[in-house]
Amino acid sequence: MAFMFFNSLLLLLLLLQISCSRFSLALQENSSATVRSGQINSNSVLVALLDSHYTELAELVEKALLLQTLEETVGKHNITIFAPKNEALERDLEPEFKRFLLEPGNLKSLQTLLLYHIVPARIDRHSWPKSTSALTHHFTLSNERVELSGDDSSGEKFIGSAKVISPNAVDRPDGVIHGIEQLLIPRSVQQDFNNRRSLRSISAVKPEGAPEVDPRTHRLKKPAPPVKPGAPPVLP
Repeated sequence: MAFMFFNSLLLLLLLLQISCSRFSLALQENSSATVRSGQINSNSVLVALLDSHYTELAELVEKALLLQTLEETVGKHNITIFAPKNEALERDLEPEFKRFLLEPGNLKSLQTLLLYHIVPARIDRHSWPKSTSALTHHFTLSNERVELSGDDSSGEKFIGSAKVISPNAVDRPDGVIHGIEQLLIPRSVQQDFNNRRSLRSISAVKPEGAPEVDPRTHRLKKPAPPVKPGAPPVLP
């Protein structure tokens, strides 16, 4: 009887040990999954952008709901961010164009504009072209290309027509930020803005020569005959 009780106790301890091992393994798997899906590293270039003095650009990135997209991109690539100075977004930007970007219905245009400032590759100042003849082109996250050039006599660097004023302003293991003098506007966003402005100008024109309806008779009014100079006014 004691022998059977001892065997049952051993079997119970063995089952308990197996259950504890499985539970520990499940905890480890869950912990690793949490690390993979957790928040981005505090040393990331995205955290540096949000904490940098490029506050206008950081606010636009948050308004455009792009943080998750950029986090996923940083998880796959090193990135390069061309950050316009605050004055370029506060004072130098055309007010009508800025209103266009901030309208809720134009969120797609704002996202395209911001993604045009990000290249999914690391471009350090040392790898920048050093002359206007040695141009390089890079696809941005908006699937449109930007052109990089340099001036070997002055050492200045350009992206399109915008001058780089702070090369390698922020340098992190997963990306780099270059400060630039002005906003980069992709052709697709400029076209959207022009189309919207054209539609507004057309809708603002009051049609001339349209027939008028008499509110008493509900019939079309006949145009009054021309009045000769000096003649008494024609009563309706």
